[in-house]
Amino acid sequence: MRTLIGLSVALLLTACGGGAPPEEVIEAAKARVERVVAAGHMTRGALEVLGFMPVYTCGEPRRAFLNVAVPDVSTRLACATATLERFDAVTDGVVLSFNGPDCEVHGLRLEGRAFFKYSGGEDRMEVSVDLRQLRVDGAVLPAEVGYGTCGDQTSVWAKAAGDVPGRPGHTVRVDARVGKRAGMPLLGGSSLVLDGEGELTGPEGVDKITLQTLQYEVGEYLPKEGTAILETADGRYVKAEFQPGLWRLGKVEVTVDDHSSVTVPILR
Repeated sequence: MRTLIGLSVALLLTACGGGAPPEEVIEAAKARVERVVAAGHMTRGALEVLGFMPVYTCGEPRRAFLNVAVPDVSTRLACATATLERFDAVTDGVVLSFNGPDCEVHGLRLEGRAFFKYSGGEDRMEVSVDLRQLRVDGAVLPAEVGYGTCGDQTSVWAKAAGDVPGRPGHTVRVDARVGKRAGMPLLGGSSLVLDGEGELTGPEGVDKITLQTLQYEVGEYLPKEGTAILETADGRYVKAEFQPGLWRLGKVEVTVDDHSSVTVPILR
């Protein structure tokens, strides 16, 4: 009878994912998830800066739009200054300077400058922003972001490549985009939905990462919901699921390979 009971328990654990993973596996997965979260926060910060400028209204002359938008952003952001630069007939620039180190916007501490480039107008507008001279929460933001609008569906993108904030010896490359969700603006709202792919590189090797509908709320470090998947250099499959019931507690549900999921705290 005891043999049958033991066999039944073993089968049940296998069906449920093989039981909880060993402690060392949990700790290794937790460290990787923390690096993904730091990289996601960096990318989200880049996209937040893009949203500080008003989104171009199709059909409006580019310079007429900027003549209103530049003074507006300087008024709305008390610790930032926007200046307009005329380049040529089809391109204008805006330099957005943040008067740090005590400048905080949307829960992000900002210091340095962001360079906006506006090309086209009325029928098609391309906007790109170089953020490599900007610091977010004390870390350099090695990213470029932008959007294209008018003439087809608006698309918003971010490309980041550099050190993972707060994680010495680790670098990240992320190609991300803002996901559409009904009733939620792509830019400038209180929430942001992020999808993307990339790589995390460190002493353990290169991990592939996939970000699926990570929803960020203004001022929060962890996503409110969504999923991050890692295919690690040592052959493991790690899934981090962010849930409304856990994010304010600073926790995330992590599943490693076919083990049962565990809830772990995430350090900033």
